[in-house]
Amino acid sequence: MISVIIPVFNEACHLPATLAAIKQNESAHEIIAVDAGSSDGSVDVALGHGARVVSTPVKQRASQMNHGAQSARGDVFLFLHADTRLAQNALAGIEWIIAKPNVVGGGFARRYDSPSWFLRSTCALARIRTRLSGWFLGDQAIFVRRDVFARLAGFRDFDLFEDLDFSRRMRHEGRVVSLHPSVVSSARRFALYGPCRTTWTDLMTTWRYLRGADPNQLAAEYYRRRENTQRTPHLAVSTTRTTSS
Repeated sequence: MISVIIPVFNEACHLPATLAAIKQNESAHEIIAVDAGSSDGSVDVALGHGARVVSTPVKQRASQMNHGAQSARGDVFLFLHADTRLAQNALAGIEWIIAKPNVVGGGFARRYDSPSWFLRSTCALARIRTRLSGWFLGDQAIFVRRDVFARLAGFRDFDLFEDLDFSRRMRHEGRVVSLHPSVVSSARRFALYGPCRTTWTDLMTTWRYLRGADPNQLAAEYYRRRENTQRTPHLAVSTTRTTSS
């Protein structure tokens, strides 16, 4: 059985589509929504779609996913963002590939729910990156064998790059694979700065992380910058124009 573990915080708008997409899969699975104190009805949405809800006071994706894994019953863990939709045969694909004895986990190719040519090109480049490095990001729906997850002691206590750190460690445990068809992830995080500026910021932040910067310090800078921009009206107007172009 595959345990689909979804960290949740105020995701009532996106959860219905995400959960409905999971339910289209016929493979044996359970859905665990790990809620960190949502106030928008996310818990009711999750329960209404057949998910098991576990609660945690810690609003941190790494902690939430580890918490969900502790109560999971599956042989394979699939960590899915609340705004990312699986294809209809995604779980069957995991079952098929994980049956190979040398495969320890992997992720999916990804595309965004946006017509932006720039975002389509970044997804194409991400597929090349994954093929060459075996590195996955969280919105690629990372999956892993239960025993491998335990051996790696789960996700580290990072506020940012917990996904990249985990996938880099996972690839040293055996073969990792990238599956198709792609998952569909929300492009909402590009709304504030626009696709180009957001991608550039992501690249620079990732470069600093790979050079040894503290991921929690990087996260503090990242979220502080977003909050400052959201408080500045003229920047919000500029971003809106960039995003719609």
